Amino acid sequence: MTSRIELCDLVFTVEGKTILHGLTLDLCQRRIGIVGRNGSGKSTLARLIAGLTRPSSGEIRVNGHDLARDRRAALDEVGILFQNPEHQIIFPTVGEELAFGLEQQGQSKAEAKTAAAAVLARFGLQHWQEAYVNTLSQGQKHLVCLMAVVAMNPRLVVLDEPFAGLDIPTKAQLNRYLRLYQGSLLHITHDPADLADYDHLVWIDQGQLRQSGPRDEVMAAYLAAMHDQGGADDLAHLAG
Repeated sequence: MTSRIELCDLVFTVEGKTILHGLTLDLCQRRIGIVGRNGSGKSTLARLIAGLTRPSSGEIRVNGHDLARDRRAALDEVGILFQNPEHQIIFPTVGEELAFGLEQQGQSKAEAKTAAAAVLARFGLQHWQEAYVNTLSQGQKHLVCLMAVVAMNPRLVVLDEPFAGLDIPTKAQLNRYLRLYQGSLLHITHDPADLADYDHLVWIDQGQLRQSGPRDEVMAAYLAAMHDQGGADDLAHLAG
């Protein structure tokens, strides 16, 4: 199940500052990574693609839908995982959290509870149904968010650095669970290892498209540029 993401001259400006400058892309790969330095506009792009924010100008379409205008389609087409699970989780138990999105899609409470239980079974976590979220570790909370998104069966999941700050074993386990998802992934990350088996990379630099293409090709160019910038002394420069 591969999604198509179309950006046409996408611009996003807030409080007089332009964050994204005329991005144009047509992406239809199943596993897409987005890389770039802090402040390059990656998280803004994630929210725009998910339909949580409207562009200042230009167009975004996911599988033919303008998700910022069609919220019903947004529920079916795209799920998003944020860096902080506390910004996403709103219910006290795992089962309730998984069922909520399904109810938003039109399922009855009974149907949503059954479907949520099925997702937990798929992940081998049936015993989490009545578990309280506040008793879980940070990595486990990330997994709850992932399962809640997967339960809604979107065609595309956007990952906005959801594993930042987690230790290596936890990240490895969460990435293993991600591989169970059969739809498309758009993954924003600072860690090249997270994108090892991805098909396509998009490099965003200061709100502009620097490069888009096969993973190995773009990653090599990106890492070379990052090493060059790391050898510079830009942290010592004061703003004028």
